[in-house]
Amino acid sequence: MVMSRSTDIRVIGARLYFIPIQTRLPLKFGTETVTSVTCARACVRVADRQGRTAEGWGETPLSVQWVWPGKTAYEIRHQRLKDFCALLSKAWVEFGEFGHAIEIGYDFQDRTLPWCLDELNRERGGADEPMPWLAALVCCSVFDQAIHDAYGNLLQRPVYETYGPEFMNRDLSGFLQPADDAGVSFKGKFVQDFLLPKRLDQLPAWHLVGGLDLLEKSELTGSEPNDGYPVLLADWIRRDGLKCLKVKLRGTDAEWDFQRMVEVGRIAIEHAVEHLSADFNCTVNDPAYVNEVLDRLRREHPRTFDMTLYVEQPFPYELEKHRIDVRSVSARKPLFLDESAHDWRLVKLGRELGWTGVALKTCKTQTGALLSACWAKAHGMQLMVQDLTNPMLAQIPHVLLAAHVGTIMGVETNAMQFYPDASAAEAKVHPGIYRRHDGRVDLSTIQGPGFGYRLNEIRREWPPPAAECQT
Repeated sequence: MVMSRSTDIRVIGARLYFIPIQTRLPLKFGTETVTSVTCARACVRVADRQGRTAEGWGETPLSVQWVWPGKTAYEIRHQRLKDFCALLSKAWVEFGEFGHAIEIGYDFQDRTLPWCLDELNRERGGADEPMPWLAALVCCSVFDQAIHDAYGNLLQRPVYETYGPEFMNRDLSGFLQPADDAGVSFKGKFVQDFLLPKRLDQLPAWHLVGGLDLLEKSELTGSEPNDGYPVLLADWIRRDGLKCLKVKLRGTDAEWDFQRMVEVGRIAIEHAVEHLSADFNCTVNDPAYVNEVLDRLRREHPRTFDMTLYVEQPFPYELEKHRIDVRSVSARKPLFLDESAHDWRLVKLGRELGWTGVALKTCKTQTGALLSACWAKAHGMQLMVQDLTNPMLAQIPHVLLAAHVGTIMGVETNAMQFYPDASAAEAKVHPGIYRRHDGRVDLSTIQGPGFGYRLNEIRREWPPPAAECQT
């Protein structure tokens, strides 16, 4: 029997905004390149059972090339994502269910989000293929984040203080099922049981070395931006004191991938960088490909191999369709699910196939990230929090997740590389999370209820709402 509390909330209103951003440098995702992005930002109004109300905010970049790789023209995919966000703003207001933020987030994703996606895909609007579930989650995340923020604002508490039995009606057994072989029980356990005892205010920052990023002066053409920000990798390392580099690889050219790791490794060693990771961008189909690159690194460049902390998502993200046994890769290095880790059920399948870690993203919803983190930690899997190049408000829930769940090493954060000026208004209030110093981000300014945005101090110009709904 599900309990109810006076602090349970329901959504009574939603406003949706779209904020366009241009990148200063191109960013390659798989086979496509990002030169601009639309950030979706939502304000959600909630009411509790006593009629008290509060607002909360959420934001995420609608990174089309990452959430919906495919043959449909970019602008059609882009518009479909925006259309779906507008559809969801209405669906959330019509949802009407009461509960804790996690409870209504879970129930909406379980029952209503699939129906909304089916509705959108019945009328494809020029798309050659249906919009995938990953894209649906990203569109949903902007509202889900806002509900968590609103819940904390209503209680006048940081939202991470609300993830326990004092406020939740269901324990984790109401959301999660353990693996049969693990001897794990979620009965009587809550999200707070899998969080760090105290939030970290300093996190090591991972810098993204994109596939198109320049490494050496000889690669400069003169067309690079002259905007006061670094272009070459070594300049970024020196300016920000970087200690962790994530290397984007092709996954379709083993020689290029090997040489890229060697070149980045050499620069890293010269500048006292401590850790690398390898991201193969979901383009590999055979574990032997990854093993070949890793084994050659171990033979020919053992220090670079030793610096490589983990490998990220080499294989297609449709995990149920591509059930590849990856134990040979994870025997060499920790292997992290990223695009595949839509929810805890797919994390469970990944564990069965030999994956050893999970890269969480708030853009797949705060609710889903928290539940996946709990499932993974209960089963001995390692965690990382990865970036979707989060600017502006999107950066705050992103770094907070890493600061609360505990990761293998810090947090990936790269919006300051690709569109640093987009976050200028937010950076005046939270300078430590939009500029890396001594290889770290500083979360100490994130304070107060909800996600601690301190939105009333941020001076930003707003576009007109793209959608507005209320009960």
